[in-house]
Amino acid sequence: MGGAVPKQFLALSGEPLVVHSLRVLQSSPAIDQIILAVPQADLDYCLNDLAVRFGFSKITKVVAGGKERQDSVRHALEHVPVETEIVVVHDAVRPFLTELMVTEVVESARRVGGAIVALPMRDTVKQVGMGHHIERTVDRRPLWLAQTPQAFRRDRLLDVHRKAHAEGVHATDDAFLFEWAGHPVVVVEGSGENIKVTRPEDMVIGEAILASRRSEHMKGSV
Repeated sequence: MGGAVPKQFLALSGEPLVVHSLRVLQSSPAIDQIILAVPQADLDYCLNDLAVRFGFSKITKVVAGGKERQDSVRHALEHVPVETEIVVVHDAVRPFLTELMVTEVVESARRVGGAIVALPMRDTVKQVGMGHHIERTVDRRPLWLAQTPQAFRRDRLLDVHRKAHAEGVHATDDAFLFEWAGHPVVVVEGSGENIKVTRPEDMVIGEAILASRRSEHMKGSV
């Protein structure tokens, strides 16, 4: 999706996708500074154009990402000041996080060590085998869909990333690595609006979410 343009820089309502989440992080009192991990070719654009143009004063560093998401997070973690207690990891292509989500995962991570935003599974789940035959219906009650933001104690998260890198362990989110290392992680219920933009139709859904939020804001201002 997006061809030569990375998804996080596609225009959503006239602004780069990543700007929508950065705006929330910029305004959140729980966030002191922001480190971006981006493709090597976009380092200068993010630091000297995007950050300045949109007034993102909390962006303190922009670092080159890695081949996989996990590598990018590890690269960014290496630049987090050692005195930092809690780090928040967020996907640039989830533009609809809220300040409440950020506050709640940070507070939970402070208590437990790790916390993620997630949604309880509401659809019926089928386990499917060969020939697309249903083998069984899975109990959905204990199943949650992981989202971001995710928050963790900085020292523990850096340690597990380094250990995973050394041992060749790969994960699709940071909570998996935290769990793998034996650290507890709790969930904070998120929102169905907190979508991850991965397909062209997600941009259409995103425009609808923005239009709905603008409408609600206008009603609240009357």
